[in-house]
Amino acid sequence: MNTATHSLSVRDPWALVPSLGNLDAYISAVNRLPMLTQDEEKLFAHRLRDEADVASAGKLVLSHLRLVVSISRQYLGYGLPHGDLIQEGNIGLMKAVKRFDPDQGVRLVSYALHWIKAEIHEYILRNWRMVKLATTKAQRKLFFNLRSMKQRLKSSASDDNAHRNTLSSADVAQMAAALNVKPAEVIEMETRLSGGDVALDPQNDDSEESYAPIAYLADDSSEPTQVLEGRLRDAQSGEGLVQALDVLDARSRRIVEERWLKVNDDNSGGMTLHDLAAEYGVSAERIRQIEVAAMKKMRKALETAG
Repeated sequence: MNTATHSLSVRDPWALVPSLGNLDAYISAVNRLPMLTQDEEKLFAHRLRDEADVASAGKLVLSHLRLVVSISRQYLGYGLPHGDLIQEGNIGLMKAVKRFDPDQGVRLVSYALHWIKAEIHEYILRNWRMVKLATTKAQRKLFFNLRSMKQRLKSSASDDNAHRNTLSSADVAQMAAALNVKPAEVIEMETRLSGGDVALDPQNDDSEESYAPIAYLADDSSEPTQVLEGRLRDAQSGEGLVQALDVLDARSRRIVEERWLKVNDDNSGGMTLHDLAAEYGVSAERIRQIEVAAMKKMRKALETAG
């Protein structure tokens, strides 16, 4: 029996790997899985590429699961579950195995590093915040290097400056040169990382402090009822007002126009109740009564027109 076949066929290795639900047991199990020699790796890789042998693909994946565990530990500082990081890294490993060419002269471990890290990076960028912080290649590079560089700068700083959380101009320039980006990009990413997420909806409707962005970000201008009310208001203040005035007799109309519609050059209104009373030879109270009756007629006319 071929040595490569014998090393992983005595006992089905898949049976040794528990689910990620028990993380400690999973890590312990993958660390006990047999490693492949270079000849074994080439044999299984050729079988996968030339014969589409799924069993060979499984052996290549299993023998490198410990690599995913090792890489995933480097990203625990982002506050995401270790099991999820491992799971995403395993997806990257399977993509690497599928694309691996054994004739290129490199080991699978070297080739798979890129795919595992890329998949973990994508997962972190999708889940670290509600809003994605890094979209371009330069922003991704900043995202995954800025915190570690800040930590190194802080540890090497003097005792007087070790407590600083913000970046100095010299720090920004140093990081920009090291990462080959503009200082402005370093400052922008630092601002994004230092800011927190804000919920659009209030957490507690009964609290005065629950005033959330949803309260002032909503745009009611296109809301159907608001649109209809606006059209009705415009109609009533234009053509509707003209029609309402037409239902009044001449004296009532003049009283309404003087009291409510007339504006002088100095922004003052029209005639007062006493001015109109003197002109018509009646009391101010009588003018007020005529005004009230006229307004009722106009309101009724507007309701009918609406």
